[in-house]
Formats: sequence, structure tokens, C-alpha cells
Amino acid sequence: MKILIVEDDAVFAQELAAFLARWNYEVVTAQQFDAIDQEFMACSPQLVLMDINLPFCDGFYWCSRIRQNSKVPILYISSRNDDKDKIMAIAQGGDDYVEKPFQLELLKAKIEALLRRTYQYKVRERIYLTKELSFDAETCCMYYNGEELELTKSEQKIMAKLSENQPEIVTREELMTQLWNTDEYVSDGTLTTMISRLRSKLKTICGEEIIHTKKGLGYFVS
Repeated sequence: MKILIVEDDAVFAQELAAFLARWNYEVVTAQQFDAIDQEFMACSPQLVLMDINLPFCDGFYWCSRIRQNSKVPILYISSRNDDKDKIMAIAQGGDDYVEKPFQLELLKAKIEALLRRTYQYKVRERIYLTKELSFDAETCCMYYNGEELELTKSEQKIMAKLSENQPEIVTREELMTQLWNTDEYVSDGTLTTMISRLRSKLKTICGEEIIHTKKGLGYFVS
């Protein structure tokens, strides 16, 4: 999970970054305080830590700007302790508020709770194979940059099996069983053809290999 830290106190920002890195978070610290929305779009984080007192524009402004294009959770970290500020933070699209000074373990707990609420319950709905490519496990539809791709029923079944097991290898036997369980008989040769066509289709759209072969074992997506 990637976290964007928007904090103009460089020493404190680095302290936060070092702490979060120890818990295996990928951390980006904002540098362009006159273009926070652009930094957000460039790094595509899964969560934002947002100070309120910032150069140029305050955190309320940047939160509202981010909310125009994204629902990524935003956690305010601020020394302001007035209830009006906390109300404003939520009203502008913030998801939670931590008042400075705070224990880093408390911040970690808040981050984990936000990520869990935001992403854990959506895992089976939308599975991201790349930044742009995703598979909806509920509808068996695939999307590239938000646009639905045309897949045959067989291709949808294959992608469902590969996506839900990523990045683990799925054997040919498991894929054939997946198709047989839905009343579709597929021979070994037919499966090879299906995989080849689907792989070619996705590579043409994405410009990179999505379905990989592990010789003698099966297939996986990444």
C-alpha cells in the first residue's frame, strides 16, 4: 500500500515516512506544496496523510481538490484542536483526524482501520492486475482505465480463476475444471487456444504481458 504524506515540516515528514516504511508501506512525501493535487495524481496512493497548515493553500483546499477525482481515504494530521476545524476536515472530504502530537502507534492503528474499511471489503469486487487493468469478481467484467473490455464467456471464466488466485500459479487442470463446472466442455488444445487469444488481446490493450506461463505448471497473472 502506498501512502502520500502532505506535511511541510520536513523533519516530521521524514519521521513519519521512516516509521511507516518499517511496516512495509510504500511512502511518498509531498514536495510541491503549490501542486498537491498533481503530486497525488502522479503517485496514485491508497491513502493520504494531510496536514492543514500548509504553504500556498491549506489542507482543506487540497482535500477538496483530491475529492473531485478520487475517493482515496484522507487522514488529517494537525495540531489544530478546535472542533470547528475537525468538522471542516470531515466536511471537505476527510475520513479521520489525528491531533498532533500523537503516538505513532495510534497513527498506525488509524491507517490500518481506514485501509481495512476502504479496501478489504472490496477485494472480491474489484481485483487490480495493474494500475489501469482490473477484474470485477462479482460481474466477471474486466476494465482498462475504467472502460469495460469485451471478453467472451470463456475468457471471463479464465480471468476469474487467474485473478482470484493472483499471483499464484493456476494449473491447466484447474482452469479446465473451472470451465467444465459451468457446463462448458473444453479440450486441452482448446484451452491452449483460449489462453493464447486472451493473452494476445490483453497485451494489445495494455502493452504488456498480463498472463504468464510457468512451464510445466500452469499460468499466473501479474
